[in-house]
Amino acid sequence: MERKVGTVSRGIRCPIIRQGDNLVDMAVNSILEAAESEGFSLRDRDVLALTESIVARSQGNYASVQNIADDVRAKLGGETIGVIFPILSRNRFAICLRGIAMGAKKVVLMLSYPSDEVGNALLTFDQLDEHGINPYNDVLTLEKYRELFGENKHEFTGVDYVDYYANIIKEAGAEVEIIFSNQAKTIVEYTDCVLTCDIHTRVRTKRLLKEAGAKVVCGMDDILTSSVNGSGYNTKYGLLGSNKSTEDTIKLFPRECQDLVEDIQKEILNKTGKHIEVMVYGDGAFKDPQGKIWELADPVVSPAFTSGLVGTPNELKLKYLADNDFKNLNGAELKEAISKSIREKDGNLVGNMASQGTTPRQLTDLIGSLCDLTSGSGDKGTPMIHIQGYFDNFTD
Repeated sequence: MERKVGTVSRGIRCPIIRQGDNLVDMAVNSILEAAESEGFSLRDRDVLALTESIVARSQGNYASVQNIADDVRAKLGGETIGVIFPILSRNRFAICLRGIAMGAKKVVLMLSYPSDEVGNALLTFDQLDEHGINPYNDVLTLEKYRELFGENKHEFTGVDYVDYYANIIKEAGAEVEIIFSNQAKTIVEYTDCVLTCDIHTRVRTKRLLKEAGAKVVCGMDDILTSSVNGSGYNTKYGLLGSNKSTEDTIKLFPRECQDLVEDIQKEILNKTGKHIEVMVYGDGAFKDPQGKIWELADPVVSPAFTSGLVGTPNELKLKYLADNDFKNLNGAELKEAISKSIREKDGNLVGNMASQGTTPRQLTDLIGSLCDLTSGSGDKGTPMIHIQGYFDNFTD
């Protein structure tokens, strides 16, 4: 009988992961037990994805706010530092800010506006328009911001991040000054030691700061790149991708984990004879149309994946074929014509009109979004996702 189901995404429950756990064995056992329990079988080219959180936890990749403070002080001098372009997040940045402030005497906090890099809003463009503010050029002091806009609480969290971040800095023992600007060079008028906290634009920001005369320039990816007094670390991403673990501790983005995904792939092949793909995923890189938040606070969607997940989809748009190439066909004749086009499609459809409208993103970004939405971030208890049929098409 012809298959009637395409892509299936399943959350896989597994034990709570602790530091030092053998994640290869736990992942393999969990997917095989789930298959037996739910009555499904693994197939070639299935995908097993593990959330970055359980990978970092198994590695014990944690650091304290004091570790952050020590590294910030060592790298930025411990006096007045500019902290620019942070995202507005209690989970992602607030605890890092506490450690940063502990490593300085004064923090000049420069916030982008009307929103941060990933879409968390301080203001709306309508508010800016009402007061004639040009966010591309105008620099606002805290006093001017309050005079024009008053208190602005985040739509979903109910937090006034301006006050929240200011209080974190003061409670850490540092003096604080807050300004609002979207020009990196603005901060150099206040201090020449700068920590830029943007994620996806950090390379350009560092360049602009150096060109503007900053003497010391670090990014979040330059802090905790090696162990500080026994702490965890991430050589490539530093503090990027970290989030709150306890009131005094962060969990860092997982360290090198390419061996992990390849070992899981090999072990499943040994036990089942099936060649599946394996990846580690974090944020899914999708945008919320209500809150305008772009869900990618991690530096990448996937820090490690097996070779079968390299590249982008190579797909034809079925509705384009049906409405154009085969608009005069119906029923079985239409189905066969479309199936023939799929079977005979080029290995690279870039520029082909019949592929327009298919999603031009990396496979790992697309699959990571599916995984992130399936697992959620709360109490579902499914930190692994099994995806079946993702690489199937209309002819399978």
